[in-house]
Amino acid sequence: MNSIIMAHDQISIPCLLLFLICTLSAETVSHAARTAKFGEDDGAFMKRRLLDNGLGQTPQMGWNSYNHFPCKLSEELIQQTADAMVSTGLSALGYEYINLDDCWAELNRDSKKGGNLVPKDSIFPSGMKALADYVHSKGLKIGIFADAGTLTCSKTMPGSLNYEEQDANTFASWGIDYLKYSNMSKALLNTGRPIFYSLCEWRAKTIVQHGQVALETVEKQLETLKILGRDSMTSRADLNDVWASYAGPGGWNGCANNNIPLQIIKTNVNRGVTAPLLIGCDIRSMDDDTFEILSNKEVIEVNQDKLGVQGKKVKKTGDLESKKSSLGLELGAPSSLFPMPLPLEMVWCGPLSENRVAVVLWNGGSSKAKIVADWSDIGLNSSAVVDARDLWMHSTMYSIRHQLKATVEAHACKMYTLTYTT
Repeated sequence: MNSIIMAHDQISIPCLLLFLICTLSAETVSHAARTAKFGEDDGAFMKRRLLDNGLGQTPQMGWNSYNHFPCKLSEELIQQTADAMVSTGLSALGYEYINLDDCWAELNRDSKKGGNLVPKDSIFPSGMKALADYVHSKGLKIGIFADAGTLTCSKTMPGSLNYEEQDANTFASWGIDYLKYSNMSKALLNTGRPIFYSLCEWRAKTIVQHGQVALETVEKQLETLKILGRDSMTSRADLNDVWASYAGPGGWNGCANNNIPLQIIKTNVNRGVTAPLLIGCDIRSMDDDTFEILSNKEVIEVNQDKLGVQGKKVKKTGDLESKKSSLGLELGAPSSLFPMPLPLEMVWCGPLSENRVAVVLWNGGSSKAKIVADWSDIGLNSSAVVDARDLWMHSTMYSIRHQLKATVEAHACKMYTLTYTT
């Protein structure tokens, strides 16, 4: 990640991530949907089984290899990352998953063992079970990536298409705790091991609808806009906003991105209110500014709030240039999203437990701006009096009436929690 350091209470955001810190994506045509269809009875049964396993009650937190180490995995790297997750104190804050993305397996399945996936011996000489044991010994969990095609995105390892049951059992036997894939929920359930299922697919509409119908614990990756070439987290956040009602305990919306510089991490966290927090940098060598952002307890508490309601955009002013693409429609994105202007100044908010409200004032423009959130914008009674806690400055403004306002630097944001005093 780039290490461009901004002022402590403002941070530049040419892009915005709703996973937030660094959610990953797998983008390839081999991720075409092969969705299972469940009837109402099956769906209710699936929901009960999935929620009973206790996973995904709050957004998942952890680390994924792909952003910083695309196809550069090794046993030593994963072990050292697990060590760093503990030694830095990040694990104590809730970051628990160490996730391997693409390029971990040999190109060919093992013909002597019924065609099982084989960890690449040159980089995982001790095998995947031993690596999982090591990660577990640190009090952490381990995740892995698979692909619903004949090959994965990198074309360096086999896909799991038509091997779902077999590969699910293999993952369970290794002690895997998290799987990024597009169609393996029933197979995972059948293993008897609680495995967090991160539903990853590049077609925006299909993936969210499938996640709802299958009632899976999912991280719903919305990749349409990357395919359109609009590599902007602002646009992805806007697209993700459409699916906010699908998020909640048992399944959370993620927003895919492969390269997010440090200067926008703070906004990534802000926008996430309740969304996956998966770090994508090298935590073994992160600087103090990166650590300070990733370890902000007040922001993490909002992200992990037990109410579990995703924040939404409630106000915008002005528009950035937008593009219209028939490709987006072909990929399943709602027609109402194209063209989709990008607002210059925005207010995002979401309810929290204990009758509080989280608010983000976000400046997407190229110059400083005053952003105002009137009580009517964020659903407060006109007579409400609140204390506003600035989660990055760790300071409180008391007895605020009628509106919350702040001057926000270009490509920057501020985040608050509002607590009623009357």
